[in-house]
Amino acid sequence: MDAVTVENLNLWYGDHQALFDVNMGIPEKSITALIGPSGCGKSTFLKTLNRMNDLVKGCRIEGTVKFNDKDIYAPDVDVTLLRKKIGMVFQKPNPFPMSIYDNIAYGPRLHGIKSRSKLDEIVETSLKQAAIWEETKDSLKKSALAMSGGQQQRLCIARAIAVNPEVLLMDEPTSALDPISTGKIEDLSETLKKQYTIIIVTHNMQQAVRISDRTAFFLLGNMVEYGTTDQIFNTPQDKRTEDYITGRFG
Repeated sequence: MDAVTVENLNLWYGDHQALFDVNMGIPEKSITALIGPSGCGKSTFLKTLNRMNDLVKGCRIEGTVKFNDKDIYAPDVDVTLLRKKIGMVFQKPNPFPMSIYDNIAYGPRLHGIKSRSKLDEIVETSLKQAAIWEETKDSLKKSALAMSGGQQQRLCIARAIAVNPEVLLMDEPTSALDPISTGKIEDLSETLKKQYTIIIVTHNMQQAVRISDRTAFFLLGNMVEYGTTDQIFNTPQDKRTEDYITGRFG
């Protein structure tokens, strides 16, 4: 079953069209990788899935993005609730300038949870899910800004899942990290897909091969090809996909 269904999606920034007629179904509880050269529309597409592009002046979208069988661009959609259900982790770790505990508790508090015992439970569960509880359990009152980059990114993942989302969007979450931290995020993603649908933008094709179930190749705002990761990397149907994967692109 698909967690998100995209139909005839077009996007403009002012007069510039950045996405062209994108159609895809994203299976639930799986990892879908978006690959392609810089400026091809991967991150732009990712941000359409929880309406982050609403924040960009002059952005206009046509088509539908369905989540739980409802078009997320319908006028009656509560965007705050939508972003609770479809969380996002950005390229650079962006912890809030507050304690580790308060970073995780921020979202649940925003959505009405006041009980200290309930918040304690959410913080511990989220940090455990993000595989960082053992590293943080004795320093929850310390500033998140004192953590290493890899720890901060896992903290940001914990913060995203603290509000019980269904989908996690990840925009190149390991591009600023060292290989050891990258490996931890990749291992974490494999674990999290048992509970969440993950959509990840990556420039690292080896990463896509290692962790994703399905892969979409974007080029100049078009989704050129979409299929299982094994099919895309071993038997691509479009020569542009093959050229990009083999390094002959451009």
